[in-house]
Amino acid sequence: MANPVLHELAHHVPGYIAGPGGEDVLFSFLSVFLLVTVTLIGVVYFKLHALPEKMAHNENHVQFQLVGVLSLLALFTHNNIFWIAALLLAAARLPDFTAPLQAIADSVRELARSKAAVSQTEKTSAGTPSEPPPQPGAGLPTGADAPEIKPEVSRA
Repeated sequence: MANPVLHELAHHVPGYIAGPGGEDVLFSFLSVFLLVTVTLIGVVYFKLHALPEKMAHNENHVQFQLVGVLSLLALFTHNNIFWIAALLLAAARLPDFTAPLQAIADSVRELARSKAAVSQTEKTSAGTPSEPPPQPGAGLPTGADAPEIKPEVSRA
């Protein structure tokens, strides 16, 4: 085969066009660029889906597991409403219902102790003049120092 004759404009071919048997620089660059871009978009996507869970974990929310489940549902089902619900739950602080209930339980426990103390003093001093009954809760341990009182269950 003879050496082909080049056209006069063939010497002005752009640099990104590969010559015969040469390496395609544009293809190599775009391949690497596409791989890096897709990887970065995936990382941002997963970090964005983990945002509500991180918020709830940093704030030490009670509903942390619910936020995690909603985030996973949003990730696997592609329903954005789950992600929005998780974000709202992580951002909002739900009221603490356990503190008032614990205060009520402590008060009832203290009342039960004071009634038990009054009934014991009445039994020991029945018929003799006695001292005035103690004030409710006076001298009794409260809080974490208080012994646990378990109600008696009658079986019939």
